[in-house]
Amino acid sequence: MQTLVLNASYEPLAVVSVRRAIVLVLTEKAVTEHADSDRVIRSATQEFPAPLVVRLLKFVRVPYRRRLPWSRNGVLDRDGRRCGYCGSRAESIDHVLPVSRGGAARSWFNTVAACLSCNQAKADRTPAEASMRLLVEPFEPKVQRALVLALGVRQTESLPDWLSDTLAGHTSARRAALAAS
Repeated sequence: MQTLVLNASYEPLAVVSVRRAIVLVLTEKAVTEHADSDRVIRSATQEFPAPLVVRLLKFVRVPYRRRLPWSRNGVLDRDGRRCGYCGSRAESIDHVLPVSRGGAARSWFNTVAACLSCNQAKADRTPAEASMRLLVEPFEPKVQRALVLALGVRQTESLPDWLSDTLAGHTSARRAALAAS
């Protein structure tokens, strides 16, 4: 089980283990925003509901948002593990412009999830040459979306209420905090 760590401004920062999240709360560096009351973490003297989202008490300045490194699992997650050509379950990735013809091997914009039959049917051709139409446009996922995917939430699923509230409402919560001060 993983926990989402939010900055003091409610901006998603990272995904950490539940154990690390509890340490952050116990050392008073973070507060629990949302917890799973069905899962309880026990120590010798205390018990805590498992934190799903914690928020840091002090703002952590992030100097830049680095780009996500390309990965096979990242492409499969980005495309919801659905084939970019037929929509069935994807087990592999396909290079839109084959590497043998000058396409980038490890690029978010040149790879899509593909089922084995579509990948073999396309072979060493472009989608136009193979008379295959792409159902999705390859793109580079944003860092915040990757954090959500790291929690195990796929694009084809709806976000849990606690997570969509946190991610969608971080701007309004930030405005409310500024107005109160």
